[in-house]
Amino acid sequence: MFDYETIRLIWWLFIGVVAIAFALTEGFDFGICTLLPLLGKSDVERRVIINTVGATWEGNQVWLILLGGAIFAIWPAVYATLFSGLYAAMLLVLFSLFFRPAGFDYRSKIGNPAWRNAWDWGLFIGGTLPPILLGVLVGNLLLGLPFHLDQDLRSFYDGSFWALLSPFALLCGVIGLLVTSFHGALFLKWRTEGVIHDRARTAVSVLGPLLLISLTVATLWLMSSVDRPEITQMAGASAASNPLNKTVVAAGSGWLHHFLATPWMLLAPVLGLAGVALAWLLGKGQSKAGAFLMSSIGISGVLLTVGLGLFPFLLISTSDPRSSLTLWDATASHTTLLLAFWITVVFLPIVLLYTRWVYKVIWGSITEAAVLKDSHTLY
Repeated sequence: MFDYETIRLIWWLFIGVVAIAFALTEGFDFGICTLLPLLGKSDVERRVIINTVGATWEGNQVWLILLGGAIFAIWPAVYATLFSGLYAAMLLVLFSLFFRPAGFDYRSKIGNPAWRNAWDWGLFIGGTLPPILLGVLVGNLLLGLPFHLDQDLRSFYDGSFWALLSPFALLCGVIGLLVTSFHGALFLKWRTEGVIHDRARTAVSVLGPLLLISLTVATLWLMSSVDRPEITQMAGASAASNPLNKTVVAAGSGWLHHFLATPWMLLAPVLGLAGVALAWLLGKGQSKAGAFLMSSIGISGVLLTVGLGLFPFLLISTSDPRSSLTLWDATASHTTLLLAFWITVVFLPIVLLYTRWVYKVIWGSITEAAVLKDSHTLY
C-alpha cells in the first residue's frame, strides 16, 4: 500500500507523536515528583500532591517504553548506537526511574515520618534526574555524537560519558528540568485547591520566566553557533538501508539556514516560545485548563523544533559525518515497517481511547479531606 519512502516518513511522524505524548504526560508526572518535597509541607499535603498522578503515573511511563520499543523495531541502527554508546547515561536514567514505582507503592505502607520523608526524596530523584539526563541527550543529538560505522555497519562510539556534558548540552538538561517542573506545576494547580493550589501558582510564576529565558538562549545559541552537516549525495529515499552509501559535508551552512530554507518550519520554535509564554501568563492567574493546554502546545513546539531541525538526520556523527544516520538509510526493512504500521493502526487508538477514559473517570480536584477519608485506597 505504501512505498518504502512513504512508510519511512510515516514512521518518522509516528515516533515523533509518541515522543510528544511521552513529554506531555510523563512531563507533568516528573514535574510533580520534583515539586513534591518543595510544595508539600506536611504529610497530608504531600499525599495530595502524589495522588494527583497516583492513578496515571504507570500509564504515563508506558510512553517511554513504547518510544524505546519503536526505535528498536523501526530504527535499529539508532537503537544500537544510542544504547551501546551512551550505556552509562542510559543506566543512570534507568536507575533513577527505579525510585518511582518503589516510592509510589511503598511510601504509605508505614506511617513513620522518616520512612515517608525518605521515599519523598526518592520520588524527587526519580522525577528530577530523568528530565535532566534526557535533556542532555537532546542537546547532544543537536550537537552530534562521536561515533562511526565500519564496513559491516557495526557502530563504534568514539567519545566518553563526560564529553556529553558540554555547556550547550547542560543548558538543554536545565531546560528539560524546567519544562517538566513548569508543566507539573500547571497540572498541580489544575487538580488541587487551597494552599497547594496557591503554591503551585507561585511556582508557575517563578518557573515560567526561567524557562522562557533558557529556551531563548538555547535557540539563539543553536541557530548562530552550531554547525549542521549537509548531505551532498545519497541513494534514493526508497533505496535499501545503508548509512555509508552517502556523502556528507561536515561544516554545513548552519541550523538557521536550514530553517530559512523551509520558512514554514520557523512556526515550530515560534509555537514553542509562544506556547510557554501564554502558559506562564495564564498560569500565574486563575486559568487552569487553558494554561495547561498552552504549556502542552509549547512543549510540542519545542520537540517539533528539534525534529524538524534534525530532519532528515536521526543521529549526527561528529567523528565521521558519513556515518550519520537518517530516516532514509537507517530503518528496518519495508516489510517490517508495513507490519508494524498496521499493528500500530489497530492498537494505538485503543490505547488512546482507554487513556481518555481513565482520565475522565479519575478527574477532579484532589483535596486533603478526600485523602484522609480514603486513607486505605489512596497513596
